[in-house]
Amino acid sequence: MNKSATRALVTGGSGGIGSAICRRLGVAGHFVYVHAHRSVAAADAIVSEIVTAGGRAAAVHFDLTDADATRAAVEKLLEGGAVQVLVNNAGIHDDAVFPGMSATQWRRVIDLSVNGFYNVTQPLMLPMIRTRWGRIINLSSVAALIGNRGQVNYAAAKGALNAATKALSLEVASRGITVNAVAPGIISTRMGDAAFDAAAIADIVPMKRAGSPEEVASLVAFLASEEAAYITGQVISINGGMVSG
Repeated sequence: MNKSATRALVTGGSGGIGSAICRRLGVAGHFVYVHAHRSVAAADAIVSEIVTAGGRAAAVHFDLTDADATRAAVEKLLEGGAVQVLVNNAGIHDDAVFPGMSATQWRRVIDLSVNGFYNVTQPLMLPMIRTRWGRIINLSSVAALIGNRGQVNYAAAKGALNAATKALSLEVASRGITVNAVAPGIISTRMGDAAFDAAAIADIVPMKRAGSPEEVASLVAFLASEEAAYITGQVISINGGMVSG
């Protein structure tokens, strides 16, 4: 079987990092399902880019926090066969210092990253296991490794993903499935550029620059490849030399 010709689902595929991952997996030969919830037009645009470049892709739209809607969407995807590469990239910030953080801010960040991970990953597992080959890559954050002021909710959500990564990797390692997490530091996206100016980046990051979405995507694509078959249960931080716990 050609492991580069698998079907891949990227959640949050319309965002800065997600879209770079989708493009990179498309170049690698995967059929890419670009997921979005509200950014339908953006997901469709990414699909067009991948197809124009000679790849194969389709957009899928559903709310990861809606368990029933997610399961229905996943079951429809499975009608065409197992999804063997899953990139759990969807996530949100809703920052506030903890004493002033509302219950809504806490719940919505946890809900998307943690419950969303369960909602989409769990129904994909048995079909993936039956093929005896798979790659699950969870997008975490350096905030889960070293913390960040104003992001207790985000750090907690991504820390939970790190723990789930390690536990799930043990359950499926013997079935040819790897499970890893990628923990970006400061990445040049609309969200990252709004949070950190050049002076702050130079102070925080030893490399004195933000990373690019394409650099994150290259790491994800490697972990999704046959060459990464002996790497599992790892949290790999891509952060320009920031201390990462």
